[in-house]
Amino acid sequence: MSQTKRANFGSKLGIILATAGSAVGLGNVWRFPYMTGQNGGAAFILIYIACVVLLGIPCMLNEFIIGRRAQANTARAYSKLAGGTPWRLIGYFGVFTGFLITSYYVVVSGWCLQYIYASVAGHLQGDADYVRTYFETFSSHPWKPVVWMLLFILICHFIISRGVEKGIERGSKLMMPLLFVLLIVIAVASCLLPNAGKGISFLFSPDFSKVNSDVLLGALGQAFYSLSLGMGCLCTYASYFKRDTHLTKSAVQIVSIDTLIAILAGLMIFPAFFSIYPQATELLSSTDPSVVRQYCGPGLVFITLPNVFQQAFAGMPWLGEVVALLFYALLSLAALTSLMSLHEVSTAFFHEEFHVSRSKGAAWVTALCAFFGIGCALSYGDTRSWLMFGDTSMFNWFDFLTGQIFLPVGGFLTCLFLGWYVPRSVVKDEFTNGGTLRGRLFGVYLFAIRYVCPLCILLIFLHEFGVI
Repeated sequence: MSQTKRANFGSKLGIILATAGSAVGLGNVWRFPYMTGQNGGAAFILIYIACVVLLGIPCMLNEFIIGRRAQANTARAYSKLAGGTPWRLIGYFGVFTGFLITSYYVVVSGWCLQYIYASVAGHLQGDADYVRTYFETFSSHPWKPVVWMLLFILICHFIISRGVEKGIERGSKLMMPLLFVLLIVIAVASCLLPNAGKGISFLFSPDFSKVNSDVLLGALGQAFYSLSLGMGCLCTYASYFKRDTHLTKSAVQIVSIDTLIAILAGLMIFPAFFSIYPQATELLSSTDPSVVRQYCGPGLVFITLPNVFQQAFAGMPWLGEVVALLFYALLSLAALTSLMSLHEVSTAFFHEEFHVSRSKGAAWVTALCAFFGIGCALSYGDTRSWLMFGDTSMFNWFDFLTGQIFLPVGGFLTCLFLGWYVPRSVVKDEFTNGGTLRGRLFGVYLFAIRYVCPLCILLIFLHEFGVI
């Protein structure tokens, strides 16, 4: 495929919103608030912001530089810069990682659609035990999660098949402002609840007594995962950047949006949480596995929050239903913007490497992800032997392999590749837009990707496996 015919984003706003949409996902809504609650409130936020600057921006620039320089899908982009050396395999590794994440991420995305329906139909009205049972029954149902998963990936397919400017960019320009508005509306409603001030205080009052090496490494890990690093998304999107795109400024803007949305998610969750649970601080600090399952990850948004909204607005039940509906619409938008970027990684690969039309490449990806997604959907919350590998379900295997192994390995190798193998002149040329920018921070960036980022990622990796 000739470079002159390659698609590009049509505007700078489109670049920022689409790439920020890739970074903003379900992790911002359920993982960031939980980790903030566990690790000292504002103390964790301050450490997280420092980690984003230390690790997130340099690693994001890595993928921007590789993608824009090569003007190709992630696999070919690394191959162009690596030649025939083994370094080119990092690109294929990124595509494979993105595909695996797509296959289980779409399952959770489908749950969001189910809960939009459940909010409208009034199925979430009941006590905490009822809401917990509802989620467990739904997630282990023999066909309902599959139906919602298929519907979600078809929505994503429709957007991706329309192309970069008419599909991804146009969709991002619509969905990202809507996501932001929904966040503001729900956060305001949450902050107006009785005793909401305790939740706000908890979020913004630093407790440095909880800060230890685990908190530092947790913040580093959250910064890495929150920004969609190491899965090919940013590299693929950067291949659609125009040559005059200011990469450093774009990275700072995207990171700022991602962090702002994560903090707004905290304002949406903590005030409502504290208005209902007098023991909120103890719950958030608990290490009891049963408590952690309910108050973090999927348990937070599909078990705890439906009950929180219902009780918080008990005086006006209709308002609780509206807030729940808006919340799951928000989750669906966050999931869709991330899934679009994941789908695009594989779509661009098939489109360019197999020389098929974009629509056919997207169809292949949709079909393959649907196939593996069915396995992930059926394996969650059940013990079907043909979907279990050892004592772990297919869903959990995909999550574990990508999140704890593939992403840090991909990010680590990319830092080494760009920091030590790719000629310094090539990296500087992209960093400075061919010398048209001063590039005063280039030396800082190069030092970061050669020494600081690889060390940080190695520490995250070792920490995940209990080595340190």
